[in-house]
Amino acid sequence: MSESPQPSSLAAANPTPAGSMADLSEDDFMDAQTTTPTPSPRASLTHHDPTLIEEANHLLSSKLEELPEEDEDFEEEDGDGDPVTPNFEFDPADMDLLAIPGKALDKAEEIARRVWEAGWTVVHHNHLPKWLRDNDFLIKGHRPPLNSFLACFKSIFRIHTETGNIWTHLLGFIAFIGITVYFLTRPSIEVQWQEKAIFSAFFIGAILCLGFSFLFHTVYCHSERVGRLFNKLDYCGIAVLTMGSFVPWLYYSFYCRMEPKIIYLVLIFVLGIGCIVVSMWDKFAEPKFRPVRAGMFIGLGLSGVIPAMHFVITDGLVAAFQYASLHWLLLMAFLYISGAIIYAVRIPERIWPGKFDIWCQSHQIFHVFVVAAAFVHYHGISEIAEYRLSFGDCLEERSQLLMLRTV
Repeated sequence: MSESPQPSSLAAANPTPAGSMADLSEDDFMDAQTTTPTPSPRASLTHHDPTLIEEANHLLSSKLEELPEEDEDFEEEDGDGDPVTPNFEFDPADMDLLAIPGKALDKAEEIARRVWEAGWTVVHHNHLPKWLRDNDFLIKGHRPPLNSFLACFKSIFRIHTETGNIWTHLLGFIAFIGITVYFLTRPSIEVQWQEKAIFSAFFIGAILCLGFSFLFHTVYCHSERVGRLFNKLDYCGIAVLTMGSFVPWLYYSFYCRMEPKIIYLVLIFVLGIGCIVVSMWDKFAEPKFRPVRAGMFIGLGLSGVIPAMHFVITDGLVAAFQYASLHWLLLMAFLYISGAIIYAVRIPERIWPGKFDIWCQSHQIFHVFVVAAAFVHYHGISEIAEYRLSFGDCLEERSQLLMLRTV
């Protein structure tokens, strides 16, 4: 590598004495500048004669004063439209060396701006902390730990592995709030307060289940502590929905039979509270207990088979379908159980890992089935209530049932 030129070499290249610099014409000065070898920026900082630089600045300033003044209305502007104050100070070291950090600073500001606007970016499953690794078959598109509730709720409007899980139950949550408000605001001539109270058990269960679910999937990536808390609330919501769903059906199906109605209501509440207690256990939320979780809630739902069989035995299969909406109850059970099985075995992402990272994964299918089952059940209990209110007292109902069983 060649060494930087020393002052002696610079003087040899330019034989004009420094003391005569002020006597040079403008053309002579420009010729001297073009014929003088240009040193490197770093060499310019250390080897230029300060006296030479000062005299060059003085010459440039005097020449610029002789130029005609420009129009006062004209102002040079930068790229942002701001006026630029000209700087005529001449310093050879400013040519290239100072431009380098300026360009680097502009680049750094651009990168920082893009990162700030994005906030965060989705990551690979392998880059997640252990507490966020729930499904090994979803490869890409995961949210990183956000540690901010605002960032978590903003992520509702971005595409990632939880987008479908959030919106399926958020829309169901909004829909059931609307149905509840409409139902409870009906005048007493249409819906009596007893019916409003009985249906409220189901509405509360549906709203809490869908609301806790959408909240859990929204803030799950906040932190391990927050994710664990809302995971417990999510499972509690499932138990509350199951218990609330049985209240209207048992109330209207065994309307004139107090003892079995109370027994079955107590049974379903005991099982539901048991599920809630187990859901509060921290280890219950671990991925290895996924089949246990699914099995426990399937068992809670299947407990409704006992009162359904009771009704069929005492009132007959025809009455069960015609007056107890057994077909809607069976469809609801099918949707719940099918969704839980799909959730437990992780189909279809188990078969095609990485193909269903964003849409149509097992958890989203499970959510769709849950919302569909809730609407089916609402339709079924509405039919039972309409049938119940079409009768008079319990004696009249029993006489009609006896006539139906003799046909």
